[in-house]
Amino acid sequence: MTIRTLVVDDYELVRLGVRAALAADESFAVVGEAEDGRSALALVERLRPEVVVLDPGLPDLPGPEVCRAICRQHPSAAVVVLSPSTEEELVLGCLEAGARAFLVKDIRGADLRRSLEAAARGEVVLDPRVAGYLVARLRRGDAAQPQETEKPLNRQQLAVIRLVAQGCTNREIAAALGLSEKTVKGYLAEAMRRLGVKNRVEAALVASRRGWV
Repeated sequence: MTIRTLVVDDYELVRLGVRAALAADESFAVVGEAEDGRSALALVERLRPEVVVLDPGLPDLPGPEVCRAICRQHPSAAVVVLSPSTEEELVLGCLEAGARAFLVKDIRGADLRRSLEAAARGEVVLDPRVAGYLVARLRRGDAAQPQETEKPLNRQQLAVIRLVAQGCTNREIAAALGLSEKTVKGYLAEAMRRLGVKNRVEAALVASRRGWV
């Protein structure tokens, strides 16, 4: 299956760099490029990409606004934010707007490809620096609250959730725990069901609030 990808960045050299990184894997097809938010929205409507690689610092529209519009216009598209900054307000704004991944521009080409593949499969992918401070932020915010002692997850599910909180993909979790990706998906799905959350980020945040990670 070819992952149809739209690259959105106001710098041509960045667009060329992303295109070159994806050209190394025939699983990807860059179907278009845009240098501003309005052009990106028009191309999303016309090209219907599976993945949109989005620079949040576009000249005409704020990144979270573009992200929200793409998710509303084409809900099946995975918006992957590729940013030079991990500024907290920007990260939270993009994730709340529906971004499926938040990556930093110093990422290696192979890691970018793996992250886009994971996002296209429906996984949430966070740069480890982003995942780390989101967890730290929640811990600071909940420091004055009593920790819940009940742990409705078993040992395997907790191990998976801990690695999710570190920003690991299912493939990386499987390798770390000596499991198959299918087994990891099963543990994660059951953990999310027990915690009453809809995605892996929410699961990691709940686990952090309860002091499990």
